[in-house]
Amino acid sequence: MRTSAHARWKRSEPPGDDERTLKELGYTQQLHRRMGAFGNFSASLSVISIMSGALLLFGYGLNSGGPAVVVWGWLAVGPLVLCLAAALAEITSRYPTSGGLYYMARRLGGERWSWYTGWLNLLGLLGGIAAQDYGIATFTAAWANLQFGYVPTPGSLLVMYAVILALHAVLNLFGSRLMNVLTSLSAWWHLAGAVVIIGALALVPSHHQPAGFVFTEFTNNTGWSSPVYVILLGMLLPCFALAGYDTSAHLSEETSGASVAAARGIIRSVAVSWIAGGILLIVLLFAVQDYAATLGSETGVPVAQIFLDALGLATAKALLLVIIVAQFLCGYAVTASASRMIYAFARDGALPGSARWRKVSRRTAVPANAVRLAVVVAFVLALPSLYSAAAFSAVTAISVVGFTPAYAIPVLLRLRHPDRFTPGPWHLGRWSRPIGWAAVLWAAGASLLFLLPQSSPVTATSFNYTPVALLVALGMAALWWRFGRRSYGVPRSTTTNAHDQVEEAKNIT
Repeated sequence: MRTSAHARWKRSEPPGDDERTLKELGYTQQLHRRMGAFGNFSASLSVISIMSGALLLFGYGLNSGGPAVVVWGWLAVGPLVLCLAAALAEITSRYPTSGGLYYMARRLGGERWSWYTGWLNLLGLLGGIAAQDYGIATFTAAWANLQFGYVPTPGSLLVMYAVILALHAVLNLFGSRLMNVLTSLSAWWHLAGAVVIIGALALVPSHHQPAGFVFTEFTNNTGWSSPVYVILLGMLLPCFALAGYDTSAHLSEETSGASVAAARGIIRSVAVSWIAGGILLIVLLFAVQDYAATLGSETGVPVAQIFLDALGLATAKALLLVIIVAQFLCGYAVTASASRMIYAFARDGALPGSARWRKVSRRTAVPANAVRLAVVVAFVLALPSLYSAAAFSAVTAISVVGFTPAYAIPVLLRLRHPDRFTPGPWHLGRWSRPIGWAAVLWAAGASLLFLLPQSSPVTATSFNYTPVALLVALGMAALWWRFGRRSYGVPRSTTTNAHDQVEEAKNIT
C-alpha cells in the first residue's frame, strides 16, 4: 500500500542506492555525487532567485498593470506554479537523471515526445542564462551609475554581459565540490539579503505609500487599451521569477539520495521563493517615493531608484551590491543546470555534434564543452538587445515559453498514461491527478500568453520575437529529428514497462 506524500517527505535514500537507481534507468555514474539535499534545494532556490527574476522584471510589472498586478499576480500565480512543481517533483522522484524532463517524457510517451520536450527545456535554460546574466549587467550598470555617474549604452551592456557569461563559464569548470559550496552560499545569501532589504525598506524611510496604492493602483504603459490583456501581460513577472526549479532534477546525478532530495528540492524551492518574493515585492512597493521618477530612473533600474529615494545614496549602493552578488550566484547555477541538460541530451545523441558536447573532464567530472556551448548560445540570444529596447523582456518570455511546456509535457503524459508510471519514494498520493490537471491547464495558458505582443504599436523595436525564437528552436528540432534521429536513443531501463517494450520493438524494426 502506498503511503502519503507527507509520510514519504522525510524518507531518504542511502547514497549507495543512487548508482543502482541510475543503472536501473540505463546509465552509469560519470558525474561526482558530492551534493547533499540542502545543496540540491539551494541550486533550485538560486536559479529561481527572488532577487533576480522578481527584481529584474519589477519595472516591467510597474508598466504592465502597476502595483496591483504585481501583488495580486504574484499571489495568484504562486499556487499554480506550486501545482506544476509538485507534479514534476513526483515524476522526478521516479526518474532522477540529469536529463530530467526529456527522460521522463521518453519513459511516459515515447521518443518523439522526449525529443521535443528536450529541445523546449534547452530553449528555456539557455534563455534563462541570457535573461539572468543580462539582468546582472543592467544592475551592475545601475550601481556604476550611482558610484561613478556611468551611463550605460546597449553596446557597453553587451560587453559587460559577455564578461559575466565568461566568469560563469570559468567557475562552472571547477567541478561539483565548488558547486556545492556556491549553491549553499547562494541560498543563505538570498535569504539573508532579502531580510536585510525588507528590514531597511520597512524601517528606514520616513514615508511609505498607503495600502490602497500597493494593492489597488493600476498603471498601463503598454499601449494596449484592454485592462484584461494588460493584467495578463503582467503575469510574465511571476511566471519568469518562479521558473527554473527543474535544476534539482538536472543535478540529481550529482546528489546523494536523489530520489527524495531532488523532488523535495523542487517543491521547497518554489514554496520558499513564493513566500519570500511576495514579501519583498510588497515592501518595495510601499517604499516607492515617486512613481514617475522610479519608472524613468537614470540608472535604468527602478529598484535602484527606490533604494536611492527611500534610503539614500550610500545604502542604495550597498543594497545593490547585495542584489548583484545574489544574481551572480543565480547565473552560476543556471549555467550549471543548462550544461547538465546539454550533457545529458548529447549523451543520448540528440544534438548535432553530440560526441563533443557529452565529453566529461577526467579531472573535474564536469561536461566542460557543454558549459562553453551554453554560454555561447546565451550570448547569441541577447544580441537583439543592441537594437531593441524590448529585447530583455522578450528573452525572459523565451525562457518562460521554453520552460513551461517542457515542465507540463511529462505531467500530461503521466496523466494520460497512468499505467506507464510507478511512483517513486516521493509522491502525491490521491492528489496526483487533480494537481496534475491544474498544472497542465495553467501551463498551456501561460505558454500561449507570452507569444503575444507585449506593447503597442508593434514596431521593429517593440516586436516580441519570442515566437521567432520558439519557431527556430522547434524548426531545428524537427530538422534534426528528420536527419539525426538515428543517433538518438534513451537507454532502456532494467525495469522496463509494457509501453517501453513496444517502443523498443519499433526501434528494432
